[in-house]
Amino acid sequence: MILGMSLATFVLVHVIISLIAIVAGLIVMFGMLGSKRMPGLTAIFLVFTILTSASGFPIPPLLSEKPLPSHMIGILSLVLLAIACFALYGMKLNGAWRWIYALTALVSLYLNVFVLVIQSFLKVPALHALAPSVPPAEPPFAIVQGIVLVFFIVVIIGVLRRYRPMPT
Repeated sequence: MILGMSLATFVLVHVIISLIAIVAGLIVMFGMLGSKRMPGLTAIFLVFTILTSASGFPIPPLLSEKPLPSHMIGILSLVLLAIACFALYGMKLNGAWRWIYALTALVSLYLNVFVLVIQSFLKVPALHALAPSVPPAEPPFAIVQGIVLVFFIVVIIGVLRRYRPMPT
């Protein structure tokens, strides 16, 4: 039991939260390319991405002898999200805080998608057949992760160059 839910229910809630965060994040990311302010959707993206990272910690192996890679990704994501929230809500994107926000928010989105790809190769039978090792290490997995990485690098560079939201 985790927070009064069975493990299966908790994992399902975690997955739903993650998918909401990713969809909202992708919409916000493309909006940033057009310098659009999307305050409501941005808040949903940030809150659900924070919930995604935080809710991943209790999922077994809960009391592992050493930190797992998933824990490191979760910690890194939470640090990036704290900086993004401070840049957006505390510093109001003034000066360098504009690009700091864009970079930290979108790298945290990338980390969420990175984990989605890993989990997809572990849980979706057709993808798992292409990369059956745990964790996945075969060429199809590496190719997909490479495409995702290149996509995010290109879009993040575009956002850093173009994101100039009008003050409210």
